[in-house]
Amino acid sequence: MARKTGSRSDITGPRLRDAALRLFARDGYAAVSMRQIAAEVGVQAGALYLYTTDKQSLLFELMRDHMDELLAAWAEATPPQGDARARLEHFARFHIRFHAARADAVFIAYMELRNLSPENFAAIESLRKRYETELETILRAGCDEGTLWVADTKLATMALIAMLTGVNTWFREGGRLSRARVEDIYVEMVLKAAGACKCQSLKPPADP
Repeated sequence: MARKTGSRSDITGPRLRDAALRLFARDGYAAVSMRQIAAEVGVQAGALYLYTTDKQSLLFELMRDHMDELLAAWAEATPPQGDARARLEHFARFHIRFHAARADAVFIAYMELRNLSPENFAAIESLRKRYETELETILRAGCDEGTLWVADTKLATMALIAMLTGVNTWFREGGRLSRARVEDIYVEMVLKAAGACKCQSLKPPADP
């Protein structure tokens, strides 16, 4: 395929996606045009269509890539030895750490679902359900073995994921609490919300 006017040999799919990710997160999908994305990359708008069909496809690719990376990272995470309570703590820490490093991708993945076409929405929802099932499986196991208790595992799954993902909306480095301390506190809240039989009390750090 011949290159369109204004395209350059150094433009790549990753550069395009990085620019779209920043703009969608900053201004919102609906407010961003392909022309703006092209300007961010430094090419004419027509050159973008060498790498993506349209803006909807670009949004879908960003969400799909995020979910694929999340599922792959979880599959590679070493599960702890022990009961469901230990696995729940492992899941909570994994979720916080993975999402903390991808603030823009997380924002888009949760806030721009409404802008997906029905077909693309269904594909992303399928990936999200795969991840949610990992947590729900832990909760069910905990209820069966008596280390956890929730009235409804599906509802608890959605509530816990929303709680953990919410860290990204307010946490800023250099604040009153360190990221590690916030992680510990959220783990304790997750365990209590899941009815863990014994949650170790987390004492405030000693004064320096």
